[in-house]
Amino acid sequence: MKILAIETSGEHGSVALLTGESILGQALEGHARHSAHLLPAIRQLLDEAGMSLTQLDALAFGAGPGAFTGLRLACGVVQGLALGTGLPVVPVCSLQALALKAPPGPTLVAMDARMGEIYAAAYVNDDCEPVESMAPCCIPPEDLRVPQGEGWNGIGSGFAAYPTRMPSAILAALKTLDEQRTPTASDIARIASLKAARGETLSAALAAPIYVRDKVALTTAERLA
Repeated sequence: MKILAIETSGEHGSVALLTGESILGQALEGHARHSAHLLPAIRQLLDEAGMSLTQLDALAFGAGPGAFTGLRLACGVVQGLALGTGLPVVPVCSLQALALKAPPGPTLVAMDARMGEIYAAAYVNDDCEPVESMAPCCIPPEDLRVPQGEGWNGIGSGFAAYPTRMPSAILAALKTLDEQRTPTASDIARIASLKAARGETLSAALAAPIYVRDKVALTTAERLA
């Protein structure tokens, strides 16, 4: 399986090229310049592998949830490339990709969503393709809940952004906590390869980000408050 993947849902963007068991990855420069570096980075990866877009099996992107601009960028670029080549598209939840970075076992993902909220989801990480046990949502940190059980792994910037607002019961249930990890295109590619092998692909026209929140920014009154 040969897949090109893009992940720009957050501050640290990246691109990756999976060919069989091998993955080439490249980080993008600062968040504000994802759009300026994305296409050159894709071209560099393909050149390094000696491949063209038409030799790929699918295109994948981190569908979010995450920064609206970053999600639209990744989706738009993948759609453009897919329309030009006829390749299928594989959207991958960015929170699922992040869960793959945690130790095997039940995993709680909490990413900083700004505006005093977090993007949260829960998975059972089998070190291959995390299985969802709580669907992605956007909530205040105080509302975070997990299914029953102990020995959870916590991962994501939400834990670092709102440490005093996280329920004490949640923190007590965590056996490991990684507040610094972010989703990567390499993990998007790994999950996408499994989905593509099962035929879980879309045409370019049907690809769309996972927003889970409609509100883009605080009003002036909310910021003053």
